[in-house]
Amino acid sequence: MEPKHPSTHPLLPPTSEDDRVLWLRLLRSYRVGPSTFYRLMAEHGSAGAALAALPEVAAAAGVKDYRPYEAARARDELALGRAQGAHMICMGSDDYPRDLAETSDAPPILWALGDQSVLTKPMIGLVGARNASSLGLRMARGLSAELAAAGYIVVSGLARGIDAAAHSAALSHGTLAVLAGGADVIYPSENTGLYQNIRQQGLLLSERPFGFQPKARDFPRRNRIISGLAKALVVVEAAGRSGSLVTARTALDQGREVLAVPGHPFDARSGGCNMLIRDGARLVRNGADVLEALPPEATTETADPALPLEKPAPKRSLQETAALHQQILNRLGPTPLAEDQLIRDLAAPAQAVLPALTDLEMAGEVQRQPGGLLARLSAPDRAAAPQEV
Repeated sequence: MEPKHPSTHPLLPPTSEDDRVLWLRLLRSYRVGPSTFYRLMAEHGSAGAALAALPEVAAAAGVKDYRPYEAARARDELALGRAQGAHMICMGSDDYPRDLAETSDAPPILWALGDQSVLTKPMIGLVGARNASSLGLRMARGLSAELAAAGYIVVSGLARGIDAAAHSAALSHGTLAVLAGGADVIYPSENTGLYQNIRQQGLLLSERPFGFQPKARDFPRRNRIISGLAKALVVVEAAGRSGSLVTARTALDQGREVLAVPGHPFDARSGGCNMLIRDGARLVRNGADVLEALPPEATTETADPALPLEKPAPKRSLQETAALHQQILNRLGPTPLAEDQLIRDLAAPAQAVLPALTDLEMAGEVQRQPGGLLARLSAPDRAAAPQEV
């Protein structure tokens, strides 16, 4: 079935159990994350063809004896999903969230637990401090209740503090929790009751396999989904260096409206919000301020989502490929750089740069970060890099 909405990633979703296994195998393979998944699909035309090519791609990147993710493990994940009563949502399907689909690094596969009708409604993200003040919690509950009553789904991350308050206040209207771990993993454990309530009255969403236990690095990755789902992101209490500010920066990269609740200058928990307002974020006093800031719905027609996938780049000699790899590495450093800026800096065709980036990601030389950013990994960082990019 063709999707009902345009997508940045023009893929036809899997229609059979075997196709879903192939998608899972490709996405869960070593060093294959969302961006690499889309690139391999574009270059090879299908998940099966991409899987067949992976060992050769890895060998070209210097990874020897590469083995794609096992079919048995992918089938186990599907069986676990059925046992949990979860629904597998794939990019390109008509139930994939429209706003998220239009972001550059949207998850190819999502697992959903609960009421899927939540995904058909407009959403607003609401995030903030875990160690929130009583005033901050009160503000989060008030905003969330107002936005939910106005017909918006409140999206957050099920963390303690502001996230939990936002979910709880919106629960009767439906709320969406994006999880950093598997859809069956409750973190923190103190939110077990809230998790169960959301499963009954709202929706739990995760891009991770069942049973996956989140680590610190998984939360920024989760946050790009929160902001990607939402029309706007509201920050309630955030320190000057916090995950909520990372989410705000990602939201800006995704073209979302960012709003913040001001706080007292002497309260460190409000430092990040005050910085956002100083830098141009809209100040929020109540739900009406948020609704007023929302962008109008786009009504213009966009490109057909079922357009053919990109043609593969022309073959390059080993010497040319090595030279391009070195040019990319010379341009990148530990400070993240936007992919489109890298392509402009190199003054090279995107068709040539993108496969070279795939090689370097597979080799662990380059790491992709939320918001379409790239960074070069040092030797110690490469040794500690996660299995997935």
